[in-house]
Amino acid sequence: QDTDEFILPTGANKTRGRFELAFFTIGGCCMTGAAFGALNGLRLGLKETQNMTWSKPRNVQILNMVTRQGALWANTLGSLALLYSAFGVIIEKTRGAEDDLNTVAAGTLTGMLYKSTGRV
Repeated sequence: QDTDEFILPTGANKTRGRFELAFFTIGGCCMTGAAFGALNGLRLGLKETQNMTWSKPRNVQILNMVTRQGALWANTLGSLALLYSAFGVIIEKTRGAEDDLNTVAAGTLTGMLYKSTGRV
């Protein structure tokens, strides 16, 4: 069977455009950042409270570190993904072409803007 499974409107592409993929990219980066941040927060929380006995205050400190680091990383990676996606869509619409140059330019502009704020 060589027919397509999905019914597409006349003239529609079979692949997703950069704008449609932007939502997946931003959400995926936020979730990845939250997971990485939570693991990093657990590591930091256990390290900082290693001299304490297992008790409610230690558990609360560890949970606070997990949530704080998870939110920090999710926000950072989500913001970077938003910038990258926005630059990519703007460049694609401006140039009128879908190619690798858009991806390189969007990544370069995102990196330049991120580093211009003085972050390491």
